[in-house]
Amino acid sequence: MMLHQTLVHRFVRTVPRELEPGVLYISIDYATAVHSCCCGCGERVVTPFTPTDWRMTFDGETISLSPSVGNWNQKCRSHYVIQRGRVLESGPWTEAQVEAERRRDKSAKAAHYGRLSKSPSGNDHSSASTEKKGASTQKSINQPPTIWSIIKSLFWK
Repeated sequence: MMLHQTLVHRFVRTVPRELEPGVLYISIDYATAVHSCCCGCGERVVTPFTPTDWRMTFDGETISLSPSVGNWNQKCRSHYVIQRGRVLESGPWTEAQVEAERRRDKSAKAAHYGRLSKSPSGNDHSSASTEKKGASTQKSINQPPTIWSIIKSLFWK
């Protein structure tokens, strides 16, 4: 059973080091939500908003996150949905289900971000195919920041 049945939201620029249980911190600047695990174990749960990760919906009063939050790397292995500020416990997943989801997630990221590294003409602008100009190398332009660089900037300033 989830210790926290509801979450209040707080829009913040940066997430505090100490998380208040029952609070969903949302940083639009960093496109990320962070909260203390709803099971009560106290683990920090980070849900980045990207085309391949989570989506946040604000209806003017409450927050929803989609898809579900599966804390497979934490000891508690809790699994829940945050819908209109309510925490809805979901069933546990087998290790096979978790591994299948990790493969699907990796594939979705490769497909999405691989697409972003192609120019409109279809030429790949990744570092492996950059053009050399004199002694310098032209690098990809307009690459989005990585999830880890966003998360790192939230916690290590």
